[in-house]
Order: sequence, then C-alpha cells, then structure tokens
Amino acid sequence: MGVSRSVAPPPPGATTPGGDGGATRVVLTRSGGIAGRGDTIAVEPDGRWTLVDRAGSRRTGRLSTADLDLLRRLAADPDLTAEAARPTAPTACRDAFTYRLAVGATETGYVDCPTDGSPPEVTRSLVELLHRATGWT
Repeated sequence: MGVSRSVAPPPPGATTPGGDGGATRVVLTRSGGIAGRGDTIAVEPDGRWTLVDRAGSRRTGRLSTADLDLLRRLAADPDLTAEAARPTAPTACRDAFTYRLAVGATETGYVDCPTDGSPPEVTRSLVELLHRATGWT
C-alpha cells in the first residue's frame, strides 16, 4: 500500500486536531476480517510506535523523520476533522476490516469494503502510512 495523497505543510502556527502544535498521539485500531483481528498501533508525538495484536504480542519502533513529518501534516489536515463529522452508514461487506483512527480528540474511520464507496481520503492516507511505515500486515 502506498500513500498517494499529496499534502502541503500546514501553515505557520497551525496545529493538529489535538491542538498541541503537532505533538498529537495517533491511535489506529483494526478489527474484523475473516480471522477476527483486533490490532492497535499507537504513535507517540515523538514518532515512537507500539503495535499490539489481538493475542497481546507487542512490537515497537520509531517512524523515520520523513514519515513523522507526513503523519503530522496529515493529522493537521482540516479535511480530517470534516471526515470525522461525516455520518456513517452500515457496511455491505462481511468479514471486512474496520479501521478506527484517533488523532488527539478527533475520531474517524471506515470499513474496508469496495462496495461502500471510497473511504475518507485523509483517514485512508493515515492508515496506509501506518501500515507501510511500521510493516503492519
């Protein structure tokens, strides 16, 4: 998966939805699927990440400077807040992955179901970034 969204740097003085000047914790949870996944990855403001799978196994690492910068730009994108305000509809898929993303106090997500339409763009970009940058499968 690649992050395809082009994101400009936030304007001077802009903050992430958490309102703390770019130092916002990001938590992504993936659930569902045929195997009944329940995985969570948390990225701290300094780029350290922890992945915990449904069995309780834990992996840790640190985002590269480039990935941390991209994470911060995506987290500060005003479209993320708009995506969080979108109403959700029931999914047409069974056994699809559900992604829930928390960026500070902003929560958004989607079900990875092709018949549900396109997922929210910034949310999807953050999910793809975290998958790629952490080797999360």
